[in-house]
Amino acid sequence: MKVKVAVNGYGTIGKRVADAVAMQDDMELIGVSKRSPTYEAFMAMEKGYPFYAPAESIQGLESAGIKVEGTTEEMLEKADIVVDATTKSPYRDLYEKYGIKAIWQGGEKHEIAGTSFNAMANYDEAWGKDRVRVVSCNTTGLIRTLYPLYKEIGVENVTAVMVRRAADPWDSKKGPINAIEPVLKVPSHHGPDVQSVMPYLNIQTTAVKVPTTIMHLHSVIVKLKKEVSAEDVLDVWKSYPRIILIHSNRGIKSTAQIMEMARGFGRPYSDLYEIAIWEDGVHVVGDTLYYYQAIHQESDVVPENIDAIRAMMEMMPKEESIAKTDKALGMRKTL
Repeated sequence: MKVKVAVNGYGTIGKRVADAVAMQDDMELIGVSKRSPTYEAFMAMEKGYPFYAPAESIQGLESAGIKVEGTTEEMLEKADIVVDATTKSPYRDLYEKYGIKAIWQGGEKHEIAGTSFNAMANYDEAWGKDRVRVVSCNTTGLIRTLYPLYKEIGVENVTAVMVRRAADPWDSKKGPINAIEPVLKVPSHHGPDVQSVMPYLNIQTTAVKVPTTIMHLHSVIVKLKKEVSAEDVLDVWKSYPRIILIHSNRGIKSTAQIMEMARGFGRPYSDLYEIAIWEDGVHVVGDTLYYYQAIHQESDVVPENIDAIRAMMEMMPKEESIAKTDKALGMRKTL
């Protein structure tokens, strides 16, 4: 029997998670919920997704031409689990009222669920849980590449700089800033967020906001527990999922070319679920590793949400779930 999934909040993350759920042969998307009649609401209707809304929003949606199946509460009554992709979610009490399992996104604090999630690093910790938070795009990116190093080589310490996009591509209210804006708090929230999943990792992070909307970029310095070669590091990453190795000699020298590459994959929204690492930017000096990675902030958390559903619903072991998700989403290891 398929697990019945609802998506509350059909925006940047919610619409992508809804599509990903619809691609899984062991899940049924029983509905999506949204407050306002944006183009995304019309897209959901065009895709045939049952559309729900808070009771106070239904009249406005229907006046705009959106067919509404019922209230958000009625959607929750039909679901086994809900993925909450709203902003500053006010729905925790509502989920508890209906006794439904819930997944939140990285914009919320760890305390909303008590368990923060990354499929590779702590899948089993989410097993059977009622409340889980999938960590943010930057945190997901850091864990995806650091966890393999920790497991296979050993890590003494990590220092990472987040070079962050100023806004998402669609967000005309913010737009790219004509400035470079440092985050003056140290550490930035990314390091402690990584530790909400990997509490045993020594990591310090700083961040700077730059005038781009395309991707985030990380400059990562790792003090390893033993001396290895760059080739050894690359071999580790090649053996783990959701990491794609790129090379500047193939014309991929910036985030712009990475996203142009992703468009060629033909995925919905031209998404890049994988974390992209410049193969020729990986260097080891003694026991210190240096590398750069790029994060597509709109989509890298999508597969984590799918695996969180399976862990919470006790559907299958970690490796099986990750492989199943990645096959359905068409994930790649190389260009």
